[in-house]
Amino acid sequence: MVRDSAGRKLDGLGLRHAPGWRILPLIVAAMTFLAALAIAGAQGAAELGRHWQQGAASTLTVQVPRPGAPPNGAPGTPASAGETRRDRVVAVLRGTPGIAAVRPLGDAELSDLLRPWLGGTAEQLALPLPAVIAVTTTAEGPDLPALTAQLEAAAAGTLVESHGVWVQRLSLLARSLRLCALAALGLVALVAGAVIVVATRAALASRREVVETLYGLGASDFYIADRFARSASRAAALGGVAGLVLAVPVVVVLTALAAPFVSTVPVDPGLPRLDELLATLPRLPTLLFWAMPALPLSAAVIGYSAAQGAVRAWLRHLP
Repeated sequence: MVRDSAGRKLDGLGLRHAPGWRILPLIVAAMTFLAALAIAGAQGAAELGRHWQQGAASTLTVQVPRPGAPPNGAPGTPASAGETRRDRVVAVLRGTPGIAAVRPLGDAELSDLLRPWLGGTAEQLALPLPAVIAVTTTAEGPDLPALTAQLEAAAAGTLVESHGVWVQRLSLLARSLRLCALAALGLVALVAGAVIVVATRAALASRREVVETLYGLGASDFYIADRFARSASRAAALGGVAGLVLAVPVVVVLTALAAPFVSTVPVDPGLPRLDELLATLPRLPTLLFWAMPALPLSAAVIGYSAAQGAVRAWLRHLP
């Protein structure tokens, strides 16, 4: 690399002033920003899917119609004085292997569940509502057919709703979101490579006489392509760093907003505060700590490879 009298590096091909070369870092910065969001989206979809799947798979919902009526007279299980159908169902659930916790929902909780559909009149309904019991299962889980039969014997009409269908749909949704994010990441990489190829061809067209002169003096294809590739790699790396600097705060804020969906820790409503944002940093997935800093390096590699390919393809058409 030649230097001037002030010690500054000179670009022998004049690429810094070539059409489109100055704007190349800005375009790569935008591509890097989108790539960072795609990576964060893919990882976030995986984390949300894993959390929702684990939560839905470990819960059951039991509905007991006419909860205040006396229970069925099942053989060997006589009803005690004042025992209701809901009491008998709760007793059966608590004595079933594979069940970790049993929690009957109160009237206020049922009203809160009905309010989005019935509005403020949910508490004034004259209709008899079934008792709803939230059940948390262990990793092994109970024998659902046997449990259903036991509950039917204790209180006829009791419904046991497992969330297997929703677990499958949540898993499918999470995988679809992750594939879409990865597809967007691949598309961003292809667009970045295409932009670098276009900028390289524009620089070649503007520096055609210089390149032909060097080529005629015996410069090898590698020498000429390497000059363009190194310059494109530096511009892409600069844009990658700028895009990463812009993307990191956005990713941290999005992670803080998504924290309530993947954690049981209470979170204050509204926008996250500065201390919450700082507390989010240690909770970022390990993959992001490796993938995000690799984006400028990936941009430099894409810039070098795309420019090398574009220049070598152009040189093959020279006489």
